[in-house]
Amino acid sequence: MGKVIAIANQKGGVGKTTTAINLAASLAILEHKTLIIDADPQANTSSGLGIDPRTISDSIYEVMLGENDIHTAIKTTDVPNLSLLPANIDLVGAELEMINIAEREKLMRQMIDPIKDDYKFILIDCAPSLGLITVNALTASDTVLIPVQCEYFALEGLGKLLNTIKIVQTNLNSNLNIEGILLTMYDNRLRLSNQVLEDVRTHFKNLVFNTVIYRNVRLGEAPSHQKPVLMYDASSKGALNYLNLAREILVKNNMK
Repeated sequence: MGKVIAIANQKGGVGKTTTAINLAASLAILEHKTLIIDADPQANTSSGLGIDPRTISDSIYEVMLGENDIHTAIKTTDVPNLSLLPANIDLVGAELEMINIAEREKLMRQMIDPIKDDYKFILIDCAPSLGLITVNALTASDTVLIPVQCEYFALEGLGKLLNTIKIVQTNLNSNLNIEGILLTMYDNRLRLSNQVLEDVRTHFKNLVFNTVIYRNVRLGEAPSHQKPVLMYDASSKGALNYLNLAREILVKNNMK
């Protein structure tokens, strides 16, 4: 049965989509069949993997609302072992349409259950909010991975996210755990980056991944070429960072 990991932080610009795309690609290249679910109306994960959201008629939106079958909505990508359930702008209206649906917080779990055995990993790229779609993602997940950027307001809002996770654990998904906190956009030449890294590791201890994602030009360029960084420049620091993160997660989950 596949492990479901939500990648969440309601703060924008922390590297959620970059992490979702490149961690998923790294797991896939390490020969673990992986699905990435784009749960953000901006659909940057979809476009970053070469699928134009404007051309998608069967997206996560239709599947969650029971209008389409998940098997037909999942797309293959250019990365071996990596598939995508894309999003488009219609997802913006999904939360309003879900309000009157019974057990609306569990729609994503119901959507994922039939395909859980088809993959080793299912990663969910969450929107930068703590709305109903993100609550759905947390309810459907085994663990949550939290990217935190090595910048001034790094810890701002993290308490709110951890509180939301606690509420989900209490009311909707008692098995939800934290996979880890991932430090992103790290620049070892900057005192601020080093201070944030030290503060986060001091405060959260073993919850913080050993792997750190460095600031990297190739990592920033790859989405414009609609590729994960491993397919764009496999020797870049960004590619090596995400491969190391994938290996750390595999070790943590007792997988080779």
